[in-house]
Amino acid sequence: MRHFLSLFGRIAALVMLVAITSTGALAQSSTEETTLVNGNTAFAFDLYRQLAGEEGSLFFSPYSISQALAMTYAGARGETARQMAEALHFDLEAAALHPAFGGLAQSLTGRPPVAGFEDQPFRLNVANSLWGDQQTTFLPEFLALLQSDYGAGLQAVDFRGQPEAARQQINDWIAQQTEDKIRDLVPEGAINPATRLVLANAIYFNANWLRPFYEGATADAPFTLLDGTTVMVPMMNQQESFLYGRGENYQAITLPYVGQGMEMVLILPDEGEFEAVEQGLTADWFTGVLAGLRSQEVLLAMPKFRFEYTLELSEALKAMGMPDAFSDQADFSGMTVEEALFISKVLHKAFIDLDEAGTEAAAATAVIMEAMAAQIPQEPIELRLDRPFLFAIRDSVTGSLLFLGRVLDPSG
Repeated sequence: MRHFLSLFGRIAALVMLVAITSTGALAQSSTEETTLVNGNTAFAFDLYRQLAGEEGSLFFSPYSISQALAMTYAGARGETARQMAEALHFDLEAAALHPAFGGLAQSLTGRPPVAGFEDQPFRLNVANSLWGDQQTTFLPEFLALLQSDYGAGLQAVDFRGQPEAARQQINDWIAQQTEDKIRDLVPEGAINPATRLVLANAIYFNANWLRPFYEGATADAPFTLLDGTTVMVPMMNQQESFLYGRGENYQAITLPYVGQGMEMVLILPDEGEFEAVEQGLTADWFTGVLAGLRSQEVLLAMPKFRFEYTLELSEALKAMGMPDAFSDQADFSGMTVEEALFISKVLHKAFIDLDEAGTEAAAATAVIMEAMAAQIPQEPIELRLDRPFLFAIRDSVTGSLLFLGRVLDPSG
């Protein structure tokens, strides 16, 4: 992973890609949407804990990963489907799950501009695509489901004869959907003549802070790393009323974006408590953090940061309880009956850029399937994010977590 300082940023984008290889919407009820969002949130924190052992800062999009794996799950059967549903916290029956994903996407992206902020950039777009081998016959019911609930129509490509050309086509689509923030998600060799299907999900988010930081107030200041050493970083400063809370071993604050209910949640563990807070990170704990926030005048200091994050998710997903999908025991017979399919790789790439104006982020994930052989005080609270902290970008209307991560060193 590489991360480095940023000067500008107001965009967020994300891609989830699912590549599958062979062997040789209607809006839902609020109850269904709530069940889906709660399951997605539980999966998000399960995955975070699996990835917490990785070095350095961390950033990924649980929403994109859940959605793309849901498209893959649509073709799973038997024990493979059971394991995926349990690991991914898909707590709805399949007949309700897929329309719920479609309805949630509409809920996130279909809101009108907020009066008075029409000139402020805000975009949240979700797109899906389906890339199938031109010589493979996919089941009509599988294709119809992905088209109706995910808007993913089949695009025929020549995986067997021209895998490199197909790879470039997919990467070009991803780059276009993410404003070129995610390029070359699928590396050379990841698509080969045994590849049969790629499912791609992209989300693009562009928003300014509702209360932007004044650039003239930004100044270099020390940031203390986990090992006690310090680095100098550009620290943004402002005093405003925010939702703020203090709990056991942490402080938390939300920074709203312009309109649409989007916000960033920042959690600052107390000194020496970062690992304890991180290890206890669960959906229920996070819900408790949000419930404890109250309006408070805050003197806030936080660093500008920008970094990229790349990882392969297969081992984490196996450890979370879905090993069959990656083995010769996989059953994806709901996609095609011509050949047996399994997942060989799950690739994820993320990018975030945060500054005085807002947030720019992007992420991409590829699943490659191959052949089988309190009271308000009178004085403002001072909150300085000058040591490692956790953060999430979420939709406060539905509760959906779009991005999740941590900052261990904003200097690069």
